[in-house]
Amino acid sequence: MPQTKSFNEKIYALLKKVPKGKVTTYKALAEGLNSKAYRAVGQAMRCNPYAPIVPCHRVVSSNGTLGGFRGTKDSSSKEIRKKISMLMKEGVKIKNNKVVEFQKKLYYFL
Repeated sequence: MPQTKSFNEKIYALLKKVPKGKVTTYKALAEGLNSKAYRAVGQAMRCNPYAPIVPCHRVVSSNGTLGGFRGTKDSSSKEIRKKISMLMKEGVKIKNNKVVEFQKKLYYFL
């Protein structure tokens, strides 16, 4: 009998589709599963045991701000600085904790 994937496992599978140089949002991930569980997506990112294979650093807020990373939202934290570094290495520019040209960098799930 096939095992059913958990919500988190489905989110991780979807997130693996986001290529380097692109970002997605908590909302877009939830909607990619026909769900409105945006906060649950955030919790899945916080608990991601597969990072960086499942690139949770590519998930940002719907307005292009960085949101949290590894359980912290403090924009001056070591974790947020790491998220910025990872995104910039992939070609995503960040200014004032926001993705530059956010709409052009946004990955859509079809």
